[in-house]
Amino acid sequence: MIAARRIFETLMLRATFVRYMLASVCALSADMGLFLLLSRAGVTPMLAAFAGYVAGLFLHWILSTRFVFIGGDRATHKQRAAFVGSALVGLAITVALVGSLTLIGVQPAIAKMVAVVLSFLTVYAIRRYGIFQRG
Repeated sequence: MIAARRIFETLMLRATFVRYMLASVCALSADMGLFLLLSRAGVTPMLAAFAGYVAGLFLHWILSTRFVFIGGDRATHKQRAAFVGSALVGLAITVALVGSLTLIGVQPAIAKMVAVVLSFLTVYAIRRYGIFQRG
């Protein structure tokens, strides 16, 4: 019985991660699209990274609460606030890395992709094991 429960929990964790990745791809598409659009328009890389991240954040909230972390209950105010807090961590990582890397000569789009990886892993862990933790 315990082994069956562990297998079930492992499968659910993997399914949650896959759904999170799909939601993240959608949000990243919005984020990166706006980032590139603003960059081409002459906006500084840090400001473009900020605007793109915020746009992606709104989409990610909708997908996370309706598709990823399915729990039957509606999102609480505490979860909303914690989601925004985790987003601020991801935003800080993104803006700091894009700003730092572009200052040393890395192309803005490459700097953004480096930031995406670190931000993704950090924010997923916060959301999965903190904000949307069950039981």
